Amino acid sequence: MTSTNPTITAQRREPSPFWRQSLASGAAGIALLHIADARAGRTPWPEVHRWITVMTHDPVTADTTAGLFHGAPAVAFVLRHAAHPSYVTALDTLDRHISDLVTRRLAVAHQRIDQGLPPRLGEFDLINGLTGIGAYLLLHRGSQEGLVREVLAYLVRLATEPVFVNGRQLPGWWTTNAPNDRPSPQWSGGHANLGIAHGIAGPLALLAHAAILGITVPGHAETIDRIYSWLDHWRSGTPTRPWWPGLLRPEEWHRGSVDQPGPQRPSWCYGTPGIARAQQLAAMALDHQHKQRAAEHALATCVTDPGQLALLRDASLCHGWAGLVQTTRHVAADAGPDSELAALLPHLNTRFTQQHPHTRQPATGDGLLEGTTGIELTRHPTPGFAWDACLLIASPTTGTPDTEGIG
Repeated sequence: MTSTNPTITAQRREPSPFWRQSLASGAAGIALLHIADARAGRTPWPEVHRWITVMTHDPVTADTTAGLFHGAPAVAFVLRHAAHPSYVTALDTLDRHISDLVTRRLAVAHQRIDQGLPPRLGEFDLINGLTGIGAYLLLHRGSQEGLVREVLAYLVRLATEPVFVNGRQLPGWWTTNAPNDRPSPQWSGGHANLGIAHGIAGPLALLAHAAILGITVPGHAETIDRIYSWLDHWRSGTPTRPWWPGLLRPEEWHRGSVDQPGPQRPSWCYGTPGIARAQQLAAMALDHQHKQRAAEHALATCVTDPGQLALLRDASLCHGWAGLVQTTRHVAADAGPDSELAALLPHLNTRFTQQHPHTRQPATGDGLLEGTTGIELTRHPTPGFAWDACLLIASPTTGTPDTEGIG
């Protein structure tokens, strides 16, 4: 994967601006991998320059479709991790556009709340929405703290003010769309998404990160507690085998129990790992040690459950082994060196290394979320390099990357 010639890749793909500026599946994610490899001495720094050139070949998208994993925020996220003086001017320009983008998106979101309408997932989620852009802003909070607070205030409102669907009250983050964020007759009443990638666990993780860093807004702690309690209510299974559903239909929400027969795959995006990390961060923000231990225990039972692990079909970061391992590393680090998870981690790392070439489904391309880039970043950690801040699982103490020069 490393030292790939970007010109050859570009010719093979006939890349679009979307691919070039995609952190999820394109050149932006691949550039991030090369930065990590260069910092660890595995790749020469000129290779980083070449991939950043590929990423920025076309005008960078900064319209309302841009989010952390595509367009200006994605490109800025990568350039901040490159941390080179030659990118300072470009970052200043990008940040001005991102500030305008956030202001516009917040205005639309608040107008939607004022009208009492349910949101699209892409309004608030981590992948496409304001939670993801807020995660980027939090990286360099010194100059953007005011805008970070505006995003946090919106998330408080999202979780506080209910919506009404078919005459029945539902939480403010309930969407009337299908899981693909489009209307569908199969999802006529919409759904609640609990996952960290597209659901309410993402806003919870961002609110917790900000609180741990000392950045709060009115109603902040109460909102963290409210979302934690929602997730706690929907924890299913048994005390020795807890799990969460990724999605809830209206009838499940109103009844207060799930129809689903058992655990889904233990993925970062929708499964127990991402939700447990969000709950752990929330408990840390509120200094609730009992709740923190409960979240950590939920993940520990997940990584020791052969039935749940058997549901993983690939090695990817989004919904495979890499996401489970990377999330567990962070949960274990905050649980402490004497924790159950810390003891389980070496075996899990070994199993990931052994499973990677033998998974039932190969990686989808060379992207970050579903391809080999995310797998390689997980397999070869670079100390002090928080590339996974985009997943909201990295340590909240990690701020703007340092300014180590590119050779």
